[in-house]
Amino acid sequence: MGYIFDPDVLHEIARMGVGLPHDQMFQVVAEELDKRYPGRLRKHRRWIFNVAGGAMGSLTILYASLSEYLIFFGTAIGTEGYSGRYWADVYDVMMDGEMWCYTPGQFEPVVYKPGDMSHLKWREEKGYRAMERSWMLEYSRGWIPLMLPFGVLGSLLQTLDFRSMGRQFRDYGGTCIKELLRGKI
Repeated sequence: MGYIFDPDVLHEIARMGVGLPHDQMFQVVAEELDKRYPGRLRKHRRWIFNVAGGAMGSLTILYASLSEYLIFFGTAIGTEGYSGRYWADVYDVMMDGEMWCYTPGQFEPVVYKPGDMSHLKWREEKGYRAMERSWMLEYSRGWIPLMLPFGVLGSLLQTLDFRSMGRQFRDYGGTCIKELLRGKI
């Protein structure tokens, strides 16, 4: 399966936002992504609350297909929870704040700071904590529709927030349909 995005290129681009005020950080990274991957990013972005694995954050979808997604994700006040276990790889590049992670049997956390990239390999799991004011560029590649029950329906079942669930489905689905029409999965 061919993928559009390269994790190393995304890492390089996300690092361009490190140290900037949040609005500028997101703008600089989105503009550089658009230069490197022209015509791929959503033009309309909205921030949506998401609760998955017990962790609450907010996200905005930059790109989505059946095999990849790219989002800004984070929290202003901090959160922690379970990563989930997927048939997909998940890459998180910290642009601000810190994320602490551990796997079963690991007794000291791995700490990711601005500019660092974590990689959750397919079918693996971890616990994580995003400290307050933690923001990242998150990229996933693999069987994305199989992630939706955890990331979207989990949020609905925990919060009964139909509006956020609807917005996530609408933003993901609309972008995914656009990619399908382009002949990309």
